Amino acid sequence: MVSGQRLAVSLVPEQVMRLTFPCRAANAAAMAKRSRPRRKRSETHETLRFMATLLLGVLILRSFVIAPFSIPSESMLPRLFIGDYLLVAKWPYGYSRWSLPWGVPLLPTLHWSSPARGDVVVFRSLADRDVIKRVVGLPGDTIQVRGGEVILNGQAVPRQRVADFVLPITPNFPLALCPAGHAEVLEAAPVCRFQRYRETLPGGRSYAVLDTKPGSDGDDTGLYSVPAGHVFLLGDNRDNSLDSRFPAPRGMGYIPVGRVEGRASVTAFSTDGSAEYLKPWTWFSAARPERIGEGF
Repeated sequence: MVSGQRLAVSLVPEQVMRLTFPCRAANAAAMAKRSRPRRKRSETHETLRFMATLLLGVLILRSFVIAPFSIPSESMLPRLFIGDYLLVAKWPYGYSRWSLPWGVPLLPTLHWSSPARGDVVVFRSLADRDVIKRVVGLPGDTIQVRGGEVILNGQAVPRQRVADFVLPITPNFPLALCPAGHAEVLEAAPVCRFQRYRETLPGGRSYAVLDTKPGSDGDDTGLYSVPAGHVFLLGDNRDNSLDSRFPAPRGMGYIPVGRVEGRASVTAFSTDGSAEYLKPWTWFSAARPERIGEGF
């Protein structure tokens, strides 16, 4: 009995050791793996990764949500000044290749809404540049201009004379852009004075337009019939806008809806052009804060 008990007792430690050693080996391997020094990513690699992520985020935001647009000409006066910076909503009508920078053909055309009369839209012209105008005619509409009045589907668009539009002469609107006979001095400052009218489209959309040159090329036109899938666009500064009244390449002609990139949403900033990069105080004096936040 005693020898049997000793044998049993002597076997216990060996069994325990057999069961314990594999665990210790596994733990040791795991600890060794954890103790190995990790390869550190270089600062250049991290910077490039951050910049790529930032660029991708900006690209997605600009292509599908909202994009900036600056006003380069006077064709949309009095609503838009040269030097205005807008935010353009990209989602109201849908997406196409023109939603992407440079019109890269990576997107199918997906449209769930059409521009409405009176919308101010940014579109890619047939000359392959971004342009901003106001939608006046929709598919199936007939349009003609007689004596400066827009005739839409046989009916004259109501046009009411309102107070003159007075625009200060600034580096962004020099005296050379003011038509002959419209320049004057007001309170010791040079300005340009325009006749202003208010048009009201069917449905109630109302906006101001300018008439600077009675009898100009665009004041009397033929009859236009807007084809399916297209829109007819006009600039608010009627005598200084090469729009759908004029065929390409002189003007815009009818614009396919698929080329409309977005709808103007709000004025984000505006400058009169007098700022100088090396004179920071002029950045503030050149700003036109009263224009910031104006909607459409």
